[in-house]
Amino acid sequence: MRIFDLVELTELTQLARPAVPTELSDSAGLVTREGGDEVDGGVLALEMARLVGLSSEVPATGVPTTLVVGAADAASLVGEDPSGARESLAAALATRLDPGSMWVVRPSPVRPGILAPGQGPPRVISHLGVAPDDTLEKVRLRTLGTVLGGVDPETLREIDDLASALAPDEGRGPRADITAVVLRRYRETIGSDPVAAPLVDAPVAEQVAAACAHVVASCPDPSAGRVGLVIQAMAVVAPESGGGHGTVFSRDPDDGTETVTVAFRAGPLGDTRPTADLPRVPLTGCDALTPMAGLLAGLAVALELELADMAEIDFVHTGDELALVGGRAARRSGRAALEVAVSLASDDRFGVSRREAVARITPAHLEQVLHPTLEREGLEVIARGLAASPGAASGVVVFDADSAVSLASGGTAVILVARETSPEDVHGMQAAAGILTSRGGLASHAAVVARGWGKPAVCGAAGIEIGDGYFTVEGRRVDSGEALSIDGSTGEVFIGEAATSEQGLPASFETVLSWADEIRGGALGIRANADTGEDAATAVALGAEGIGLCRTEHMFLSGERLGLMRQMILAETPGRERMALTRLRRAQRDDFLPVLEEMDGLPVTVRLLDPPLHEFLPDVEELSLAEARGELDAEGLKLLAAARSRREQNPMLGTRGVRLGWIKPGLYAMQVRALVEAVAERVRAGGDPRVEVMIPLTVSGPEMAGARRWVTEALDELGVEPGRVQVGTMIETPRAALVAGELAAVADFFSFGTNDLTQLTFGFSRDDVENSIMGVYLEEGLLDANPFDTLDSSGVGELLSLAVERGRRARPGMKIGVCGEHGGDPASISRFMELGVDYVSCSPYRVPVARLAVAQALLATEAAAG
Repeated sequence: MRIFDLVELTELTQLARPAVPTELSDSAGLVTREGGDEVDGGVLALEMARLVGLSSEVPATGVPTTLVVGAADAASLVGEDPSGARESLAAALATRLDPGSMWVVRPSPVRPGILAPGQGPPRVISHLGVAPDDTLEKVRLRTLGTVLGGVDPETLREIDDLASALAPDEGRGPRADITAVVLRRYRETIGSDPVAAPLVDAPVAEQVAAACAHVVASCPDPSAGRVGLVIQAMAVVAPESGGGHGTVFSRDPDDGTETVTVAFRAGPLGDTRPTADLPRVPLTGCDALTPMAGLLAGLAVALELELADMAEIDFVHTGDELALVGGRAARRSGRAALEVAVSLASDDRFGVSRREAVARITPAHLEQVLHPTLEREGLEVIARGLAASPGAASGVVVFDADSAVSLASGGTAVILVARETSPEDVHGMQAAAGILTSRGGLASHAAVVARGWGKPAVCGAAGIEIGDGYFTVEGRRVDSGEALSIDGSTGEVFIGEAATSEQGLPASFETVLSWADEIRGGALGIRANADTGEDAATAVALGAEGIGLCRTEHMFLSGERLGLMRQMILAETPGRERMALTRLRRAQRDDFLPVLEEMDGLPVTVRLLDPPLHEFLPDVEELSLAEARGELDAEGLKLLAAARSRREQNPMLGTRGVRLGWIKPGLYAMQVRALVEAVAERVRAGGDPRVEVMIPLTVSGPEMAGARRWVTEALDELGVEPGRVQVGTMIETPRAALVAGELAAVADFFSFGTNDLTQLTFGFSRDDVENSIMGVYLEEGLLDANPFDTLDSSGVGELLSLAVERGRRARPGMKIGVCGEHGGDPASISRFMELGVDYVSCSPYRVPVARLAVAQALLATEAAAG
């Protein structure tokens, strides 16, 4: 067996990794020892080696080499017979560790993606060795018993409760005697544990070796790769010393300004890092650190220069001395990330290029500044669902769209709660501050509509059971009118009202995205899915280069237009139907005009009606119940009859898309005429409308050819030059992808509807599987990712590849886009670029993310090519 060794950081002479690793990896902490041996303590070892080079204030620190160089040696510490391995490590440590000090074993961070569901990262194990006072001895015993051993923490808490009952203020005796009783009982309890008992009076090296074994055992799979550990002398804070521990930041991590800030907690708390929720204040305003403020500020700025990035340093203030226990690129808000990226790229001292600055921004950073965030202090999480649309909202609970409109019109913020939403809920969704559904996934009606409006939504919160005017979750009841808060960025649902913070976009937001656009060049166009003039204006403001999907059905979902749609569906004679269609045409023309005006000179892809007509009618079950209660008038009975007659077993596979145009010819003809009239009006007004009519759900050449005639006839009738309006199709079925050559013969362009294509390729009902099987499939590794979130590259992606190849073979240079929600997903965007599509289209508020993702995909490709 290899003899374990402990390399001190002063022996590490060369950093063999970049100063700012872009991600955690198995070799992210590789350093070189004098003589050329490689040592890997993970990211933490790299951090500590860097700090040693900046300051002498780093406690004695070492890296146990064979835990990280040999996976088999690491695994032997937690195998069936680990005693030999631990003895070897303890023997090596005995010659290097000061037996009079306390020690801490600190694991390097691991990638979150390699942790099992529900598994937290390996924990720091501190207070090992010999305690200098009874307070720390109590902490040491608790560590040995409950962390390394199997003692129930509640048992030790009961001993502490007994001590509180014997407190000296009740005249029961001096504190020292009580402490002695507690320590004795701690020892007696721990003495019954077979793992912890031998460690209570063991030499420090054996305690530390046992802690190393425990950390290795808590890693995802120690036999599969390196396990990075650092062993460090503890900086002990004595009671009443005025010391404590904290983190100093080279800049403000909230806004990125060049103000050195600190999060500090006073008291004898040992080496534990401060919690993330500690308040941060300017270092100059922290009185407890005044004597060493200059030193801390200097170190933070020096580390920033070393890293060429905003820095944070963890430290312990013992009351007399300063001990640096960690230092790295700082955690920061999205706003701070943007400000720092621009600042560093504009300062020659750091040598950070614009390309590097763009690479450091994440989609989460952009979303944080685009959407409000929740002030979480004091909130209780009561449910979790899918993070369907980013942002945060707080308001009172309502369960129907009309109530949402009524309360919102009076100035009350509301959260609309529903099992799932439908087109008839749109007016309430628009009025609500946020949306919560118990069913539905990332491509559900609620999710897609909310993302389009930039409104927060949590979908598929399966633990929520909705009743009449209330919902329950794990036995807890929440009634209509109670306060609720949601975070659409995390999928969390909170009871109670909370403040939300919303600031304007910083100038650095557009600066970084302009740099991303320079990198992107003409590699991939970014369009938006938008249905109104307001949505179009938002899209343009966020950098959209056109509209890739204008869902015309969204123009019929509220108010007068929904009534007109129902008149058309219920029409009993051809004349009544024509009258309803005429009114719809005028309304739709008026809806198209502001969209074309906002997008003047840019392409606008208008999809003709796609959903089945029953979606414009009330729910059959609700109408049937109303009929049974005798609540329906003549109009209600007509609606019920129509809803029943149009009900289908599988409506998403039934009478929808282009099929509507064939069985109800006047419907598509009306839409085309409305659009062409709007185009003609914009041309007369001096505008430059560029329209692409998209026929949904076509699966054959003859079907597409007939639909194309509806458009060309309207163009001829109104005298619009044919070149101004293109006609293409939406590829959203596997058959359409396979016969793409046949479709390309009569289509000017393709746009992939990846939501439906994914659903039909997998045979998944997207609104059902995300609530039922998706979690299991991801946990069991049956799927690498949710295919409705990130494109399934090998299945759906292969269909896209075939369609692109066959379509362009039939029509060279054919324009091809993607208009499914995958168009805003960075991982999917990389695949679309490989496929050679011309543009992606996504919700307006995902446009900035898409712009960034394309630039970063190009940077990654360049880096891979060397």
